[in-house]
Amino acid sequence: MKPIIAITMGDAAGIGPEVIVKALSHPDVYEMCRPVVIGDAGTLKQAAAVTGRSEMEIHPVAGVAEALFQQGIIDCINLNLLPDTVPFGQLSAAAGNAAFHYIAKAVELAKAGEVRAICTAPLNKEALHKGGHLYPGHTEILAKLTETEDFSMMLSTGRLKVIHLTTHVGLIKAVEMITPERTYNVLKLADQVLRTAGNEHPRIALCGINPHAGENGLFGNGEEEEKLLPAVEKARAEGMEVYGPAPADTLFYRAMRGDFDIVVACYHDQGHTPIKVLGIEAGVNITVGLKGGIIRTSVDHGTAFDIAGKGIADERSMLAAIRSAVELAPRQAV
Repeated sequence: MKPIIAITMGDAAGIGPEVIVKALSHPDVYEMCRPVVIGDAGTLKQAAAVTGRSEMEIHPVAGVAEALFQQGIIDCINLNLLPDTVPFGQLSAAAGNAAFHYIAKAVELAKAGEVRAICTAPLNKEALHKGGHLYPGHTEILAKLTETEDFSMMLSTGRLKVIHLTTHVGLIKAVEMITPERTYNVLKLADQVLRTAGNEHPRIALCGINPHAGENGLFGNGEEEEKLLPAVEKARAEGMEVYGPAPADTLFYRAMRGDFDIVVACYHDQGHTPIKVLGIEAGVNITVGLKGGIIRTSVDHGTAFDIAGKGIADERSMLAAIRSAVELAPRQAV
């Protein structure tokens, strides 16, 4: 049976509601899954109007059991946290608070086995903080709600997969946070997620922290030798195929050429930049390692307040995120 996928609405003032409505107007979505949106029905109706999808019926429901899962009808678990009309492109504490509660509801449903995967529309970090939820982003919220300690962000396109040692922290803090234990845990997560997806012999490439991966002490203060190499040696001893640490400026090219199956990036921009150069519309953000085997995928773009409400937001990243959620979701029926 097709998996039930929970789609969280994200920040109502951004483009999340628009890309959801646009994506769910594609018939092939209903051919591969049973989607249910967690958000506010009034905001979805507003998004349907601005995107020219007024023919899409917004169907408010109290829970998954009431969903119809029919093309042309968007089932919405209506948390009713916002007014029917939300100003587009404006920072809002109410929208930030609501975005948090959409995620919390999705996790609740996933823990209960009512949905098989979570797909998230973007939230705005400043709005989230104004709403009283002091998290750097989705990944950290999900880790807290699932009581997960060893987790990582993975970005994926058709040509490249990247998993991160650190994400939403400053560069100096990121280097401080990298330890042999953290490096080993992420190498293991990378190996596990690819094996689960059917790759029996994952080839993992690890980026260096410094330019040229330190070049034998020429750059940096021995971070590669202190923070990365012990983890590589441990992973190799356990049978993992790990290359590096090696210069990041060539690893991504080699991975896209097919030499490696996944690249481990040391910090946010090191991993995000090559993915976004390949095309934001094709990128998917995946949280790896959540307890309970919870699958979470997301669009690889932000709230785009500058174009919110204009009906021009591109839904391709949302479509890709839904497809990834379906591919990774357990196959048993709900």
